[in-house]
Amino acid sequence: MTRMLVFCASLGIAAVAAPFATAQDHSAGERLTNTSEELERRDQPVTEDDLRILVRANQILSSPAVWNRHDTRECHDTDKTWSLFCALEKASREVLKEYRHREVALQEVRFAIEDVTDGRQFEHRLRDYNNLADTQLADVKRVLTIATHRVRVRLEEQKKANRSR
Repeated sequence: MTRMLVFCASLGIAAVAAPFATAQDHSAGERLTNTSEELERRDQPVTEDDLRILVRANQILSSPAVWNRHDTRECHDTDKTWSLFCALEKASREVLKEYRHREVALQEVRFAIEDVTDGRQFEHRLRDYNNLADTQLADVKRVLTIATHRVRVRLEEQKKANRSR
C-alpha cells in the first residue's frame, strides 16, 4: 500500500491520502492526521508494531561500539553506528517498511526522556538526549526499556479490553 504524507510544520498537522485496507492501517492513518497536541498525549493506542520497533531499536544499540553519541539526525543504510534517533528510524523501517516520525513507539521514547530528565526542554528530544555530555549508552537503553514496558503494558490492557467486549 502506498501512502502520501503531507506535513505542515507551522500548523503542526499532517494529512494522509491512502486507501485503508485493515483496522491497523486505518489506525496508523489516524495517527498521521492527528495534531501535535494529540500526538503529545501519553495514552495513544499502541500496536504490536510499536513493541517490535522498540525491541529492535534496543537490539540495534547492542554495545557501546555501535552507539553513535553524536547524533545529527542523518541516518544512512550503510551506517555502522547508530544514535538513539537512527536506531529508532532503522527499527521503524525494518518493522513498518517506512519511517513514521510520530509513531507511538517513538513518542513513548520521547516521553521517557522527558520523565528521566524531569521535563527538560530539548529542541529534538531523541537527538539532544543522545548527545548530552553525561548521557551514556546505559541511559539510552533505560529510556528504551521504559518505553518498551509502557507499550507492553498498554498493549495488554487493550487486549483485555477487547476480550471483554
